[in-house]
Amino acid sequence: MSITEHELEIKLEEVEDPDIGEDIVSLGLVNDVTIDDETARISLAFNAPYAPSELELGNRIREVIEDAGLEPDLRAHVGEEHGFDDEVLPRVRNVIAVSSGKGGVGKTTVAANLAAGLEKRGAMVGLLDADIHGPNIPQILPVESEPGVTPNEEIVPPRSDGVRVISMGIMMEEDDDPAILRGPMVNKFMMKFLEGVEWGKLDYLIVDLPPGTGDATLNLLQSMPVAGSVVVTTPQEMALDDTRKGIQMFNKHDTPVLGVVENMSSFICPSCGDQHGLFGTSGADTIVDQYDVPLLGRIPIHPDFGADGSEGALVKDDDSEVQSHLEDVVGEVADRIGEQNRRRVSENVTHEPTNKLPTETED
Repeated sequence: MSITEHELEIKLEEVEDPDIGEDIVSLGLVNDVTIDDETARISLAFNAPYAPSELELGNRIREVIEDAGLEPDLRAHVGEEHGFDDEVLPRVRNVIAVSSGKGGVGKTTVAANLAAGLEKRGAMVGLLDADIHGPNIPQILPVESEPGVTPNEEIVPPRSDGVRVISMGIMMEEDDDPAILRGPMVNKFMMKFLEGVEWGKLDYLIVDLPPGTGDATLNLLQSMPVAGSVVVTTPQEMALDDTRKGIQMFNKHDTPVLGVVENMSSFICPSCGDQHGLFGTSGADTIVDQYDVPLLGRIPIHPDFGADGSEGALVKDDDSEVQSHLEDVVGEVADRIGEQNRRRVSENVTHEPTNKLPTETED
């Protein structure tokens, strides 16, 4: 006798969320279960495409369905009922802000590789260079064409190896033209980038913020539904002090801090292989302990990474010694976004237990 939809949902309670530690049914992550012609169609409240943890959850769900003798057909859907904003950027699933307390720590290079790494996994990705005065994204991800314009005068982002990119750097006539803009003009350009760009459908929009805690960052937090922030630092105490200020700013605006990336964490000698902490060692650990945020990864000092001005993201360069470190960061960021989103679902969706026995008064 074929299994019923109710019985299958009970079996799905065997699948535990690895980050939250509860089963996916109790968390409200199962929107709907339908069985039709030996195919089980499951709608899941997942919202972090290509995140390793959600891919693994999907594989576990498929195993349960196949063990029940059915063909799995998994879909993902979240909306306002799950606590997600459907009005601002309705076609963008996740906005990720990449920030740093001070300049010169490699924030832009991390942002560009994060965008390229997510695109490499199969996601649809956009990259917004919000550093109006220092728009360096095009140096790492050179665009393949000029920006377009829709009939509604919205900017259509050009692409860089699959990533849709908007930056002041591609709006200037010359690469070395300075962006000499006062506060009101900076805000005007920021709002145009926030509201006047036709991104299309995106799984992730990465926003490379200017360093510090100024107006551009505050405008972003007040104008966009930011799913979480990635904070980039180096091991030096001065950089760590500014990193603490950045984390406190995000906390005051109820923006989840996904974690910290420690760039320039060490230097690996190319001739002997010894590792040297030129700027200190494990400095980000103090941030992790103090603010209870994850360490997303450590990226060593290497000539490939932000030193020689080479074009292209190293996360896509199979010959780069830095690639594996960057891929680890990309996977960790995607997983933390997935965890934040699933926690949001569990806080907004109440789910009645499915395994209670019917009483005599129930039909």
